[in-house]
Amino acid sequence: MDPIEALPARLHRRSWLILGLLLVASLLFRDTAITLGVLCGGLVSIGGFLWLRRALRQLLEEVGTGSKARYQFGYLVRLLALAILLAVLVAVVKVNPVGLVIGLSVTIINLFWIMIQQLLSH
Repeated sequence: MDPIEALPARLHRRSWLILGLLLVASLLFRDTAITLGVLCGGLVSIGGFLWLRRALRQLLEEVGTGSKARYQFGYLVRLLALAILLAVLVAVVKVNPVGLVIGLSVTIINLFWIMIQQLLSH
């Protein structure tokens, strides 16, 4: 398999590894609110990334008119769903905002990790 084709699977596996490492690190604070925030943020980050990946795959597989408009509409739905989910987590569930932000950074950390790995291998 071409390395670029294996990239999404590697990103997915590594996201779970990063979330696990962040959860273990959050346990050092002995604050369940921070750990819950990291967990919720990580799950939202991974879920949002998987949702985006699926939408892009559908866009690339679809041929014909309207696929671009469907993708753009799906983008707005995804953005609204994530905004509502984050608002509920902060306002209703009362997760720790710092932990939430740390958890939300799972995908960003993962992308930086891949980028650095690619730069060092060339």
